Amino acid sequence: MSTLVSTTDRDVLLADERDKQQAQVLMSRLPPRGARFTVAADEDGSAVPVPGELSAIIARVVDAVARGHAVTVSAMPEELTTTAAAQLLGVSRPTLMRKIDAGELPSHKVGSHTRLRTVDVLEERRVRRQRRLAAFDELRAVEDD
Repeated sequence: MSTLVSTTDRDVLLADERDKQQAQVLMSRLPPRGARFTVAADEDGSAVPVPGELSAIIARVVDAVARGHAVTVSAMPEELTTTAAAQLLGVSRPTLMRKIDAGELPSHKVGSHTRLRTVDVLEERRVRRQRRLAAFDELRAVEDD
């Protein structure tokens, strides 16, 4: 039986071997792309289609369980404080403020407080990670020469 560990801001699902096997069977029956899920939600038990975007999320979770990974679900607000955004990016708050002042990261004011959209911060984190990986690949190529 899977174990659900909850904290104040996230839930971690630790799947057992039975969960893993069930997820593997399900993944083997799904097309490689565009899996569609339905859920019986009506009082009469009729299936209601899950939108494509949610189906993709469900498929990623099932795939992670099939691979034996722990799954973490975390809710994030639509907007972040500068402190939370800096933590998410792994930079200091002053560094984040310099990026905002330089126009590198969009933000807006709520009263006297600076706020950032979570999607913008996550995109910045993705771009930073890609740059680091590209620099690492470049360094490795130079080393191989």
